[in-house]
Amino acid sequence: MADGLVIVASRHGPDETMSRLEAAVSQRGMAVVARIDHAAAAEAAGLSLRPTRVLVFGAAKAGTPLMEVAPTLAIDLPLKVLIWTDDAGATHLAYNDPAWLAARHGLDAEGHPQLPAMSTALAEVARQAAT
Repeated sequence: MADGLVIVASRHGPDETMSRLEAAVSQRGMAVVARIDHAAAAEAAGLSLRPTRVLVFGAAKAGTPLMEVAPTLAIDLPLKVLIWTDDAGATHLAYNDPAWLAARHGLDAEGHPQLPAMSTALAEVARQAAT
């Protein structure tokens, strides 16, 4: 497993998992910024890829203060959740742990209440999407 990556198994297929994730994100007042369908892009290029999608979302009130302190954090914000199907047909979600992102960009996690709030929000939306 990649450093800083949190992976959650979903009880649903990729379409239902994505729908549930979008609903959970919206319920928490975060804005969906983009939906990326890698499988659709692969198909358009004449290639095959199992369902592989990314939802990009966030809240400027949480991310902006962090980017003011560590501008390079903007490469990793807004938040992203990957949904994919493995070889066995099981669906999974993955996201970067905000504490790992903070460390990656030299941001001291102490004194930034947005980081634990982001961690809690990501864990909760992933749980809601997966169960």
